[in-house]
Amino acid sequence: MFTAIALTNRVDMRPLALDDAKEVAAAYARNRAHLAPWEPSREKNFFTEDAQSRDIAARIASSSEGSGYSLGLFDGGTVVGRFNLAGIVRGSFQSAALGYWVDGQYGGKGLATAAVKAIVQLARDDLGLHRIEASTLLSNHRSQRVLLNADFEQIGMAPRYLKIAGHWQDHNLYQTLLHE
Repeated sequence: MFTAIALTNRVDMRPLALDDAKEVAAAYARNRAHLAPWEPSREKNFFTEDAQSRDIAARIASSSEGSGYSLGLFDGGTVVGRFNLAGIVRGSFQSAALGYWVDGQYGGKGLATAAVKAIVQLARDDLGLHRIEASTLLSNHRSQRVLLNADFEQIGMAPRYLKIAGHWQDHNLYQTLLHE
């Protein structure tokens, strides 16, 4: 369903494949300190090719079921970000949750905003979703700008919403409506 999408003349986004596990593990390892304040605490084995291979395989299965999609940002063969459209619910909800990160060396260049806009378009046009939700830590102003620049709106704040960096932390909640 999803194919490669050029975001810049160098960076494209495409579904992750099992062959990408080594590069995804390297990207997580390279960005370990950069991502630590924004993500759940990770066990040491999370940063291995084997663990990433299992994760990608599970997400490919979710994609086959239509319940989620995992996309990588690539600069040539180097993974420089990851975007997950997860928890797709059909029926009267037609909604999904979006999570993402971009390599610390690629931040602030508009890649996350371009990728989120592309995912929103795919979710609307190819998946027929009505709504995408996302959340950010209260202090994650860069991610909040990404969402606002991609036409998300803040809809609230959830106390102790997710366990990030080892602590239950408050999050701002955002959504974008794809169909009226």
